[in-house]
Amino acid sequence: MRKRSMGIHHITAIVGHPQENVDFYTEVLGLRLIKKTVNFDDPKTYHFYFGDKEGIPGTVITFFPWANGEKGKVGGGQVGSTSYAVPIGGVEFWKKRLERFDIPYKISQRFNEEYIQFKDPHGLELEIVETAEGEKSSWEFEDIKSHVAIKGFQGARLLSFNPDKTAELLENIMGYKKVGKDRELIRFKSTGSIGNIIDLDTTPKGIGKTGVGIVHHIALRAKDDEDQLEWMKLVEDGGYHISPIRDRDYFKSIYFREHGGNLFEIATDGPGFTIDESLEQLGQKLMLPSQYESKRKEIENVLIPIK
Repeated sequence: MRKRSMGIHHITAIVGHPQENVDFYTEVLGLRLIKKTVNFDDPKTYHFYFGDKEGIPGTVITFFPWANGEKGKVGGGQVGSTSYAVPIGGVEFWKKRLERFDIPYKISQRFNEEYIQFKDPHGLELEIVETAEGEKSSWEFEDIKSHVAIKGFQGARLLSFNPDKTAELLENIMGYKKVGKDRELIRFKSTGSIGNIIDLDTTPKGIGKTGVGIVHHIALRAKDDEDQLEWMKLVEDGGYHISPIRDRDYFKSIYFREHGGNLFEIATDGPGFTIDESLEQLGQKLMLPSQYESKRKEIENVLIPIK
């Protein structure tokens, strides 16, 4: 039996000022800041994680804030938009909430679903859509109660230099099932109940530019270490160069770039975000990877303070 992906683990993007990032995703979208740490490869840059109460796979969006970074440009080999799932009946609440915060939005339709499309403060393309799948969020903020709160990702819309090659990866290696076509989009679905949709734009796109407002990579799920090793072999056997396993404290990761330009990660579900903070205290303290703990004061002096 062919191996099938469980879907999205997390999505990582580049944004601007860290305080604006925290304010928007917590106070406007009502997500929980579940981890405040630094980029493993650049410890003078924050790495924020937002998700549901526990930060379960499929709910987590992460950010590298570049306060003075140059604006990016969406193009081939990038996520065109990130879609959030809310319970059936929740869309009207979100229209009113975006209006309350003076956030422009537009309505679009695809695959017989209505999407609210808008941007975060740094230009990242976001969407909200109603879905029956996935459990309701137990994390509530102000008037964002569980019956309207974001459950996690519905999925992502991918842009590609070579859509045929990207489709081949999703279907033949990652085990996504092709479930529909709507104009220029092909929809692929994984086995998970959340973060299970990838819509691939079949029109080849020109080169984009990495920078503020751009998704850096999309991470898919591996159940555990053994499952990750199986995925590693499948991807390598498929002709892709894949990185060594990297321990990211809260999960282990492998990375590869597919032939349409998109950077994929495959991340383990565990050990999760409560290995260094209690569930109640998640996101309240700057947590540093062990190799940087001796430089805590130096790092804290460089990072822009946030609250």
